[in-house]
Amino acid sequence: MLNENLKAIRKSKGLSQEELAVKLNVVRQTISKWEQGLSVPDSDMLISISEALETPVSTLLGETVVEEKADDLKVISEKLEVINLQLAQRKIARRNMLHWLFLSLCIFTVTICAILIVLNSPYLGWDFNDPETAVAGTVFHAFEWLFVRFAPFILAGAAAGFFLTRKNV
Repeated sequence: MLNENLKAIRKSKGLSQEELAVKLNVVRQTISKWEQGLSVPDSDMLISISEALETPVSTLLGETVVEEKADDLKVISEKLEVINLQLAQRKIARRNMLHWLFLSLCIFTVTICAILIVLNSPYLGWDFNDPETAVAGTVFHAFEWLFVRFAPFILAGAAAGFFLTRKNV
């Protein structure tokens, strides 16, 4: 009776003979002998076994233990379902964040382009003999020069990203 209950409880807890042996500070062969009914643990070891398996000693000694594999599978499938739902929600949230980020980048690029068109390169009429004006004009010109060259690529990439991350209806 003890040997069958010990084996059933150990398996229901998902422990191997080696893992239980490590918990009890014995060799695996000792666990094997107990489960085969070739030897019996002493009373102190029986208490240690019940603590390691989180099972009352009375269950180890007399009550018949029924393995609940169907319930274990059900619990695992429920946990996997929760994990899948969380991953799906995270994926949707990330996709929405990217969608709005691409839209913001498109709006930002168009706004900067409009501002540069309205300003019509004001630095061209500045007095570059003044050092402060010369530095500001050079920085402004460098920004405008870089923006005009990279803005089409940024806008095209952001627009493509915006359309690729939209919700499929």
